[in-house]
Amino acid sequence: MFAENKLIENMDEIRDFLLTERGKVLSETEWRFRMRGYGYNLRRTDGGVEVARLPQNRVLGTLSL
Repeated sequence: MFAENKLIENMDEIRDFLLTERGKVLSETEWRFRMRGYGYNLRRTDGGVEVARLPQNRVLGTLSL
């Protein structure tokens, strides 16, 4: 729920944070695991990666990768 010590609601900021964190890991599985620790659930879909806020699992948007 907090990225870099602040609550994020802007999808552009969330996208930047997620992609920065993706560059730090070796696999998509590790990336999804790390993002759950920050309060985001990532799910692969036909349109990209769906981003949801935990624990409510409220969908915030989709990343096109």
